[in-house]
Amino acid sequence: MNINDKIFLRLIWIVTAVVLVVVVALKLVPPPEPRPSFIYILPHVIGGINAVCSVLLIISLIFIKRKNIQAHKVTNVITFVLSALFLVFYILFHLYEKDTKFGDIDHNGIVTAAEKASVGITRFIYYFILFTHIMLAIVVLPLILISFLRGFSMQVERHRKIVRWAYPVWLYVAVTGVIVYLMISPYYNF
Repeated sequence: MNINDKIFLRLIWIVTAVVLVVVVALKLVPPPEPRPSFIYILPHVIGGINAVCSVLLIISLIFIKRKNIQAHKVTNVITFVLSALFLVFYILFHLYEKDTKFGDIDHNGIVTAAEKASVGITRFIYYFILFTHIMLAIVVLPLILISFLRGFSMQVERHRKIVRWAYPVWLYVAVTGVIVYLMISPYYNF
């Protein structure tokens, strides 16, 4: 590992820590007023970005299996840019809108026993998917950044080693992001 790699690795860990702190802080700060009207379109955009990223990750795998390195790189750059855009939109949305409660059928911010009963076991499935999605989203950010560093510096073997872990986690996070969106969207209060 050369000096540039060490600098980039430090930068990767700093970026990861900053993103984590910002996302946690979103839970603690009250939403600013007034809320921009476009804010309510963001969950749909975010869900769409996750769907596109899921497809692009699969296409990227196909390209590399076919030894089309250039197409693999381009696809991954597009996926990376979309994922960064997702993160910006996610932060912007959650700055203004706090968590939607799964099962809140009447959209009053309280999930009653009757509402819980009406959604049944789906509630537990949702929270399991959401929990694994969030935990793996935290883990995957530095993995993605390190794999990009190694891929673009043509450290092919080191890239392959980390991508064995990063790719399935990134794909899982993207796919479960779509599932979470589809499951929670009926309960949005807008």
